[in-house]
Amino acid sequence: MADRGPSSIQRFWNGIGSENPTFRQILGICPTLAVTNTVGGALTMAGAVAFVLVCSNIVTSLIRGLIKPHLRILVFTLTIAAFVTIADKFLAAYMWEMSKRLGSYVPLIIVNCIIIARCEICAAKQSLLPSIGDALGQSAGHAIGLLAIATVREILGSGTWAGIRVMWAGWPDWAIMVLPPGAFITLGILLGIVNWAGSMRDSRAKTAG
Repeated sequence: MADRGPSSIQRFWNGIGSENPTFRQILGICPTLAVTNTVGGALTMAGAVAFVLVCSNIVTSLIRGLIKPHLRILVFTLTIAAFVTIADKFLAAYMWEMSKRLGSYVPLIIVNCIIIARCEICAAKQSLLPSIGDALGQSAGHAIGLLAIATVREILGSGTWAGIRVMWAGWPDWAIMVLPPGAFITLGILLGIVNWAGSMRDSRAKTAG
């Protein structure tokens, strides 16, 4: 089956930039808002999503010729569910405290729109290498998004970064930043900055052209 779509390198960079799942596609927002009050939680969730996304894209790409169109969502979901179970059990076995902290958000990766979308958009249509490049790019873009939000929230809300004190003694912790409103505020501001930067870049490109 011939590839239809960008190359593996293009897929990778698109995932970080123009198709960033957090700042461009606005996907997977529920866990993004829920787990980014600390950098540790954000990176753990990003790692779990990356594992599931890469494995699901690989399997979907390898069996794409066997998937019947009317069964594709079912196949995607079952494939994703298998790898989510592995990730969840791994965290429970080796990172118990983090597993408890993330709670139900790890099992909910099964219905994460980022993963289902990449199976549909890329892995079900392209061969293995572009599918892996796509998964890695989307995973990196998702991790960048979560890390950016968590960095702002943890520093302002707790005065720490990954549990390490980075603000001066007596820093007045902004409690709101580690609460749900802080997640919405931070996401909104970062989305505004990303969109502003994109608009400025487009304007400069038009002027130069």
